Amino acid sequence: QVQLVESGGGLVQTGDSLRLSCTASGRSFNTYAMGWFRQAPGKEREFVATITRNDGNTYYADYANSVKGRFAISADNAKSTVYLQMNSLKPEDTAVYYCVARRGGYSSNDKYNYDYWGQGTQVTVSS
Repeated sequence: QVQLVESGGGLVQTGDSLRLSCTASGRSFNTYAMGWFRQAPGKEREFVATITRNDGNTYYADYANSVKGRFAISADNAKSTVYLQMNSLKPEDTAVYYCVARRGGYSSNDKYNYDYWGQGTQVTVSS
């Protein structure tokens, strides 16, 4: 069983930056694919970013087109923590952001492929 705890959300202005953190409890953190999804009011939950580790210490990251070039996902295995650095924030980035984990280490942009979800952290970007 894995528990995910997010932090770092808040209220910012357009163009500001935020860094979200997600700390995982349990073992074998580095065998999971980790990621972030978000859900805005009245909208479907959507993929934001995912990270997985290939052979050795090479990480592979994937992003939704809407955040590519502005957001960066990273992981610190020693801390069992994944981060989402969000730059040049826009009002349309306003949502609850969820950290996710998938057994087996294969990343996916499909929310139904993830086994564990955090409780979510609110990000609000004012114009």
